[in-house]
Amino acid sequence: MRTGFRYGIMLVVGLVLGTGAAALQLKQSFAAMGIENGPWRTGEKVGTADASVATRATVALRGLLALPEREAIYFNASTDSQGRKLTGRCAYRVTGGAIDARWWSLTLYDSAGYLIPNPASVYSVGSAAIPPEEKTNWTVDIARKRTGTHWIAMPDDQPFELTLRAYHPSRELLAKRGSVPLPRIERGECGA
Repeated sequence: MRTGFRYGIMLVVGLVLGTGAAALQLKQSFAAMGIENGPWRTGEKVGTADASVATRATVALRGLLALPEREAIYFNASTDSQGRKLTGRCAYRVTGGAIDARWWSLTLYDSAGYLIPNPASVYSVGSAAIPPEEKTNWTVDIARKRTGTHWIAMPDDQPFELTLRAYHPSRELLAKRGSVPLPRIERGECGA
């Protein structure tokens, strides 16, 4: 009986550790999906039956309800363009140009993939908010207080991630998602 109990305990501990390690690995971000473009990570076949097991698991753990890639491409960044982790202790400026899709949005999430409550209730900026004269050269500030025309509120000091969604992407964007110009993420002032 003691041997059976020990084996049972070892089995439970092994399952818990294995499941936890797998979930942690997949939650790290879209890095598990394989395509890198500067600080941005994405994958192929997200939201389809042809997606890899790692891609499907990442999407399931992050609760995305991902659309098929012909409808949307999801780019995720957890670092700035210099490779430093994104943190609420610092302000950031995201600059970009035309994104070859019908519509796009840039949204801030916590590291678990949830919106971070903030007093201003400003979580995202979409291409509809960018005037025509700025479409090829736009800026979005991420800071505690509004510093520019286009702004996403940064409520606290915790790590965060950015998700850029390109809806109805062009064939070129689909084919070259790892090499097309994507927005730069520059760190500004950091608090103590």
